[in-house]
Amino acid sequence: MIKALIFDVDGTLAETEELHRRAFNDTFADYGLDWHWNRTDYAGLLKTTGGKERIRQFVETEQPQRAGDFIDPDAIAAMHARKTARYGELMRDGEIELRPGMEEVIAQARSAGLGLAIATTTSRQNVVNLFAATIGADMLASFKAVCCGEDVSAKKPASDVYDLAVSQLGLKPAQCLAFEDTANGVKSARTAGIDVIVTVSQYSAGEDFTGALAIYEDLTDDRFRLDQFL
Repeated sequence: MIKALIFDVDGTLAETEELHRRAFNDTFADYGLDWHWNRTDYAGLLKTTGGKERIRQFVETEQPQRAGDFIDPDAIAAMHARKTARYGELMRDGEIELRPGMEEVIAQARSAGLGLAIATTTSRQNVVNLFAATIGADMLASFKAVCCGEDVSAKKPASDVYDLAVSQLGLKPAQCLAFEDTANGVKSARTAGIDVIVTVSQYSAGEDFTGALAIYEDLTDDRFRLDQFL
């Protein structure tokens, strides 16, 4: 029997990736860099999980002449911190909302007495900002586990963040159901032994979701009913 739902954040709870991309580009401009990630660039970079990791990947492959400027992890961390602040500003400006059906599913889960958790590679501050900008910061307190990128040593597709969420929920993997939007997320949840539902996002269309229990465009799909998975 399913006793808890575990949600990914970026692309799953909300279509955040365009806001992330804008925040990265604004940050590069603040640094006086002529870097600009278009949608094609960013789609490729999303195969690398974690914002700091994406910056490092980009520098090493596309800007090797600047690698010396960012060889120190603290330099990338500082850039990423500024990007996170900019991302928060964009969300506070009202430029984000939860994906269709997500708020209703969270409400249904609470009414059914199911536990709630977050398992994401994004930062805790980004999660806090998203809830504050959408369904309210107080709602986050109803999530028993909020597991983020800084809480684990290996990010998705490694299972670490899901392993941690299950542990904090005090449940077995088979008692949980995950919601994801990417192939990396599916691999992460399934490696942890958790069944996963996919809601395809703007940047994950066309990915291989082998292993997913079901795949939907979003949770307003007529085929989706939460009770059928409980």
